[in-house]
Amino acid sequence: MPVNATNTTTVLLCGVGGQGTILAADLLAKTAIAAGCTVKLSEIHGMSQRGGAVTTIVRFGDDVSSMVTDPGSADYIIAFETTEALRNAPYLKQGGMLLVNDESIKPLPVLTGSASMPERARERLCELGAVLVPAGAIAKTAGNAKSTNVVLLGALASGMDFDLALWEDQIAKRVPAHTIDANLAAFRAGAEAAQGVKA
Repeated sequence: MPVNATNTTTVLLCGVGGQGTILAADLLAKTAIAAGCTVKLSEIHGMSQRGGAVTTIVRFGDDVSSMVTDPGSADYIIAFETTEALRNAPYLKQGGMLLVNDESIKPLPVLTGSASMPERARERLCELGAVLVPAGAIAKTAGNAKSTNVVLLGALASGMDFDLALWEDQIAKRVPAHTIDANLAAFRAGAEAAQGVKA
């Protein structure tokens, strides 16, 4: 886990509506609570409908006094696709972890023709030191293509101090019963994938 002098960890999750960003933030928050942390979860910024940008902040530690997250202050950024990763990268603190689903989704402004996709997104993220995880492919292999968000949580968990059993307990409580095994497999595969990339 990145060193934090204030003993408060800030995680920014970003993606587009329909990717499970909000569920991922909720699972992270509940895992931190189960570990004995004080937790605050931000309001959702942007449009949460399918295709709109979604950004959520989870802060946890011994005493979380504020939800203010300025550029250069996030210990972790978990991006569900490459465009949102680039857009939010300035919020990452030096030495923080930028974890990105290796997938590009055209947001609404691009689909309507009012904006264009960023050039060389993947290359630029690599230059920033991002950990790129093929979360969609991993989720499909694990048995549930909709578990991309859980794959990314597994990758996040590999860089945190929380016991993996705490994560898995929260996942089992929150996902539909018939998807528990596939989601747990996706979580474990995500953790392994992130370790493999960083190694």
